[in-house]
Amino acid sequence: PDMFCNRLIKFGEFYDKIDASFEKVASGHYANISYENEKYYLKRSPDPIKDQTYFLAYLTQQQITRAIFPIGKYEKKEIRKIAADYNLANQTRKDSQGICFLGQIKFSDFIKHHLGELPGDIIEMETGKILGKHPGYYYFTIGQRSGIGLSGGPWFVVEKNIAENKILISKNVELIEKEKNHFTVTNFNWITEPPTKKNLRVKIRHGEHFFDCSLKFQNDNLAEVLIDRPDRGIAAGQFAVFYDGDYCLGGGVIC
Repeated sequence: PDMFCNRLIKFGEFYDKIDASFEKVASGHYANISYENEKYYLKRSPDPIKDQTYFLAYLTQQQITRAIFPIGKYEKKEIRKIAADYNLANQTRKDSQGICFLGQIKFSDFIKHHLGELPGDIIEMETGKILGKHPGYYYFTIGQRSGIGLSGGPWFVVEKNIAENKILISKNVELIEKEKNHFTVTNFNWITEPPTKKNLRVKIRHGEHFFDCSLKFQNDNLAEVLIDRPDRGIAAGQFAVFYDGDYCLGGGVIC
């Protein structure tokens, strides 16, 4: 959700609501923007753990043109020290997690309020047997263990059939932890333009870890990605974000 919150709300609806006389909008993201060759580029923060370019990869050129990230050049520990030096009230506040605008609202309650329920079957992967009912495929993620509501587990969500609104589960965790070193990506967003280099780096989840990768386009909106080492838990719906050095180029959705 962070990807679309940034693109559609923080740097989307908010831009549309404020007075046009505000030339720039500052946010507290750990990222940097540079202006080179008449284009704006998104670049990584020096803090490898807190860097948030992964979540900003779906911004457009127009959106980053208006954005500034004042703390992007600092590491988190430096920001904590600055806050302590000025005795700010939030100097020891814990980092925000999850969807920041939900506050104390449970994610499931938020989904139910906005999307309602769409009952469907919970099916055992190996046998095809219907084991129960679920309130809607959009309540579940691949690898999820809690909240399935069945005895005799532990059960894991291993696949979602969105077209038929079915959740497939298994006790065999290896079905979701199978190592892969390649995957397909679609629905690209490139902040400046599509990369011309074939060898890049990629993140498939937020954090400090990268994979060296090669990117082979099938067409403008579909590409095969080969990473330098196998990884567990690569699943459809995750975002793959591509980098050339410190430059965040954009990304796409694993399919």
